Amino acid sequence: MSSDLSVTAGDAVAVLEIRRPPANHFDEALIGQVVEAAREFDNDRDIRAIILASQGKHFCGGADFGSGDFAADHVAAAERLYRRAAELFDLRTPLIAAVQGTAVGGGLGLACAADFRVAEASSRFVANFARLGFHQGFGISVTLPEIVGKQAATDMLLTGRRIGGEEAVRLRLADRLAEPGRVRETAMELALQIAGAAPLAVRSIRSTLRAGLAARVREALDHELAEQKVHWATKDSAEGIRASLERRTPVFTGE
Repeated sequence: MSSDLSVTAGDAVAVLEIRRPPANHFDEALIGQVVEAAREFDNDRDIRAIILASQGKHFCGGADFGSGDFAADHVAAAERLYRRAAELFDLRTPLIAAVQGTAVGGGLGLACAADFRVAEASSRFVANFARLGFHQGFGISVTLPEIVGKQAATDMLLTGRRIGGEEAVRLRLADRLAEPGRVRETAMELALQIAGAAPLAVRSIRSTLRAGLAARVREALDHELAEQKVHWATKDSAEGIRASLERRTPVFTGE
């Protein structure tokens, strides 16, 4: 595995650690590595749960619009990314996201692709797309309302406000609230609880509960990208992305 993703396994639990600190931005290549590593564990009878974690201060800052593929061509990079992201929903092994720091934008989408999210009080979940001037992506149109309900998802998406760990638990966006500095350990406790249940039953139950989710996400990804293509050609989107990179408040004009 590349230096961007560490893979370890033991006691029926695998840990996939993204290593692009501090923000742990992703691209198509990194998401592809996560998918391929998780697929291998899908076929390993000794692994019954997977933890998705990140090195450093933050869980994931989504795509980096200031460098790499996204800086060169938003649309082409998103098309490649979403094809791989959709494959996360084909995985058969329960997935737990250990969210320290911030899960923002596509990083929130990555966390929402998991079955469970573990946070601490200082964790932040942010659907900041409207504050960047474009439509949400990474399947969030399906996953976020599925998790927190339509009204709470609408609140998060239209305001772009930060949801702290304690509020995330109240909204059911986070399933466990860890003590400070113990997100990874609390995620492991949850993973071991799952691993202690009958594995055939766990996969069957999970498959029933997630029936149709992958197809709905793929349909949503097509719609999200179509909307994003329109928005990325606007002045507001250029201003939102530029303001984010410059760490200032954007000034939108509706153009």
